[in-house]
Amino acid sequence: MTMQRPAPAADAAATTPPPRRASRARRRSLVGAAYAAPTAVMVGLFFVTPLLLVVWMSLHKWPLLGQPTFNVPDNYTGIGDNQLGGSAVWFTVKYTVIMTVLLFSLALGLALLVQNRRRGVGFLRTAFFLPMAVGFASASLLFLGLLSDEIGPVSDGLRAIGLVDGYVSWTSGSGTSALGSTVVLVLWRFAGFNMLIMLTGLQAIPLEVYEAARIDGASRWQTFRRITLPLMRPTIALVLTMMITGSILAFDQFWILTRGGPDNSTTSLVMVIYREAFIRLDLGSAAALSVVLLAVLVVVNVVQLGVLRRRSH
Repeated sequence: MTMQRPAPAADAAATTPPPRRASRARRRSLVGAAYAAPTAVMVGLFFVTPLLLVVWMSLHKWPLLGQPTFNVPDNYTGIGDNQLGGSAVWFTVKYTVIMTVLLFSLALGLALLVQNRRRGVGFLRTAFFLPMAVGFASASLLFLGLLSDEIGPVSDGLRAIGLVDGYVSWTSGSGTSALGSTVVLVLWRFAGFNMLIMLTGLQAIPLEVYEAARIDGASRWQTFRRITLPLMRPTIALVLTMMITGSILAFDQFWILTRGGPDNSTTSLVMVIYREAFIRLDLGSAAALSVVLLAVLVVVNVVQLGVLRRRSH
């Protein structure tokens, strides 16, 4: 006895959804598109359009007042001749390395300090996070007043205990002191915020894993190195990405605290872009620098996340 295959028309009828189900699926898709439309419009208006405009500007000689003229690739080839830009690149790299190492170490140390619940931990967590409630510009102005060589209490206090002699200009006396002042400001402002992210990652690790390690006789260092750090890799990747990106894009702290001085020793790359656009009034050159900086940020973040994800597997 042989089985009879259904006719092709019967197959099509069996796989084709009923009209009511197809109509419901189409209606669901339209509702989803309607929900996503406002976000898509916002992204298009405030991210894609400005990005395309900056790329278009970078291909032109674009004065603040006047008619732009096409000048490819002068804006990009001129980047290499910008001496201030070259020194700003090296300073930004140095600042990024110093800031990332110090901020990561401090944030992780604070998170480990307040990881376990005990008396006073709630107060410490609040105290560490509290500087984040102060605006960055306000915090920079606060440090500018504290470190002032004329009215600031820091110099008076250090002179009173004999650590310094005479007036010391912490923000403009030398490049080292200006960089150190900025690093202290950023550490005070952002350590608590990054501690909070680290603390979330630490508390997501199951306690049973630590119990098993303790029963096996693992020391605290072995537990930290073999359990805590590997399981914290996604959190560490997020924190490092934010730290490196924020350091490369540093502007406010240097503009308010040091003005890029002394002798341009603390001029960051974003300050060079600002000067090209609003002091030299050359928007095309500033746009070319911005496009190059964006490309560097994309490459750095892709490499960093790729390395951390590969190691986590």
